[in-house]
Amino acid sequence: MTAIDYEVEYNNRARVPENPALMAGWARDSAAYRAQHPPRRLTYGPGSRNVIDLFEGGSGGPLVVYIHGGYWQALDGSSSSHCARGLNGHGVSVAVPSYDLCPDVTVADIIGQMRAATCELAKLGRPLVMSGHSAGGQLAACMLVTDWPAYDASLPRDLVMAAYAISGLFELEPLVDTSVNKALRLDRAAARAASPLFWAPPAGSTLDAVVGGNESAEYHRQSRTVVEVWGKAGVATRFGIVPDANHFTAIAPLADPESAMVLRLKQLTQL
Repeated sequence: MTAIDYEVEYNNRARVPENPALMAGWARDSAAYRAQHPPRRLTYGPGSRNVIDLFEGGSGGPLVVYIHGGYWQALDGSSSSHCARGLNGHGVSVAVPSYDLCPDVTVADIIGQMRAATCELAKLGRPLVMSGHSAGGQLAACMLVTDWPAYDASLPRDLVMAAYAISGLFELEPLVDTSVNKALRLDRAAARAASPLFWAPPAGSTLDAVVGGNESAEYHRQSRTVVEVWGKAGVATRFGIVPDANHFTAIAPLADPESAMVLRLKQLTQL
């Protein structure tokens, strides 16, 4: 059997050379959307990145949280404002949190920050659907699997109704020997501890894991594996492919109110 070259499989910027132009497009589209639809700014901690942009789609009702990617070491929520457009078009509100980045913090710290952000959003009294891209997909899955009453006795067990992970990473050990890990500084124990695939599956909940059709075999394996493992444990799971999409274009459907991705997210808010 041929050994897997994890550097090739997980180095998305090398796999998609046009990534700078694609990410510049995110920034441009996000700035335009913020100008058109100014968000409400919430804070969940003392740091400058402990903020949440809330793009209201309508009063009340469920809230979709979108967590940005960047391998836990790049970007912030402002690069993803345009990802609220599609759901806002259906009257669904979208919260886009930012978080501190590695190497200034650890992946475990970022999981903790997203839990703090989720607790802040819980104060709105609205059911939450978690979504996210790449590292954000891992964080969305972590929020779904969190035992919220154990974390905060005032929170309901079903605080997070469902998760929708786009190009998610659910098993982090393959990253340990890649260039991605230079900033993450994960050893194998820490990587496994931050891998939601190995946490107790949240039976009775819902997880969708979708991946771009043109992404690496490892990204496809990651999503198929979590769908299979959690599905056997009682989670309502679904695997999907974004046709003809690479790692950077897989999120493009979020800006289209009529895309299958947006319509599925809307459906998840109505479970």
